[in-house]
Amino acid sequence: MRDNGVFASFRAAMPARKPRALTPADYLTRILNARVYDVAQESALEIARNLSRRLHNTVLLKREDQQPVFSFKLRGAYNKMAHLTPQQLKRGVICASAGNHAQGVALGASRLGTQAVIVMPVTTPGVKIEAVQALGGEVVLHGDSYSDAYQHALTLEKKSGMTFVHPFDDPDVIAGQGTIAMEMLRQLQSLDLQRLDAVFVAIGGGGLISGVANYIKAVRPEIKVIGVQMDDSSAMMQSVAKGRRVQLQDVGLFSDGTAVKLVGEETFRVSRALVDDYLTVDTDAVCAAIKDVFVDTRSIVEPAGALAVAAIKQYVAKHRTKGETYAAILCGANMNFDRLRFVAERAEVGEEREALLAVTIPERPGSLRRFCELIGELPSFGGSKSPRSVTEFNYRMSDTQRAHVFVGLTTTQRGESGKIAAFFSKHGFESLDLTHDDLAKEHIRHMVGGHSELAREERLLRFEFPERPGALMKFLLAMRPGWNISLFHYRNQGADYGRILMGLQVPKADHKAFAVFLKELGYPYVEETQNPVYRLFLRR
Repeated sequence: MRDNGVFASFRAAMPARKPRALTPADYLTRILNARVYDVAQESALEIARNLSRRLHNTVLLKREDQQPVFSFKLRGAYNKMAHLTPQQLKRGVICASAGNHAQGVALGASRLGTQAVIVMPVTTPGVKIEAVQALGGEVVLHGDSYSDAYQHALTLEKKSGMTFVHPFDDPDVIAGQGTIAMEMLRQLQSLDLQRLDAVFVAIGGGGLISGVANYIKAVRPEIKVIGVQMDDSSAMMQSVAKGRRVQLQDVGLFSDGTAVKLVGEETFRVSRALVDDYLTVDTDAVCAAIKDVFVDTRSIVEPAGALAVAAIKQYVAKHRTKGETYAAILCGANMNFDRLRFVAERAEVGEEREALLAVTIPERPGSLRRFCELIGELPSFGGSKSPRSVTEFNYRMSDTQRAHVFVGLTTTQRGESGKIAAFFSKHGFESLDLTHDDLAKEHIRHMVGGHSELAREERLLRFEFPERPGALMKFLLAMRPGWNISLFHYRNQGADYGRILMGLQVPKADHKAFAVFLKELGYPYVEETQNPVYRLFLRR
């Protein structure tokens, strides 16, 4: 029976049928047939022995930081491109990214012999631009943010006919990332482990956790899948809580690999249905986790790569678990070198291995010496009985009655900083615990100083001394009580020699005796009293 175009017109007028939502079984099939190993390697699953011993649980590390582009992203990007038609590949691919996805697309396109255009914000560091270009990608710089670059990439896609490769919100991309879970479950047997209680996964846009959750819930549904986000970039966690996608106004940029304002439609649907729980971690905890990974692997991961480890530590502390097995996906290692100083400084605080204190000392002869002796008398508070090291000591004379000193001390267990502050206060040195004070950690510690009307007849010297336990205390106790310390600055930087900047009030009549004292002290020094920087910023 001919419809003479009537039924055809009727069908055209009908609204398009919405595609059926993919189930975990559908995704399982896609993951098992994913094409990723042309560019990716099966990354190792390793036991973090030091961390496992500390936490009394087995911690496994899935080493996606060892992929050719130092990130898991090439799995999903390549799987998407490998499923394009020859005609689509001939027209090329395009994406927007300032990081790991860009490198994955560039490498995948190179292997498939197609053109890749990568739109990146103009603020992208040169090292990342060069990395993409080295992999054969054509870089287009546009806008100040990822959102600007994304919109421009969509415009170019329409003009050029290229295929857009989304960083996370695409079933083929999700399936590519899901191969990580497939490998993990298989690798458990080679480690002689049958048990896996939970997998911890960092979340940015949600592509990685969507792939991992789909595979695990299809094959081993008893294993928990726990998502991890930064406390200042928790778009997925907030979206799931509200039952709809939430767009954040701003996101923190420390963990740039997970700094996403709006998660994907498909990744939100999958995560809402399959992810068991969500945790947020802060910057200090991530810095401590980067150090934990380094201790066990001698590798440095980027902040996003350490989120899962930070969450495992938080989970164990909260639930007081023992004897369980957890896996953390180390999702990337594209760390900017200039961030390492910040990470090293904040890691000790994040692990609570350093207490930061503001201590008030009476401005009279012998007070500083007595405070130094008191540091040596600090009890262990149930922790290690090894001597404490002074990690930081900053002071500038500013008052005739009282001196305020910024002090850092090593600790061996959580909660010690408050006990140390109470101990000092009990012995006459009023103390304020600054260990968890962001203003103190980020700014004030670097600003102790300035001009002083009281620092008359001041001599400024830089000293070096061997950096070993107790060396700073020995140096301080060697100072003669006759010359008042008007300025002191020290920070343990991890070098073999410690460096101190010290101001001493030395009357002209004592200059010869002071020269003899410096010689007897035996430490290398440089006098900076005539340095123009000192005269501009520290001396009246």
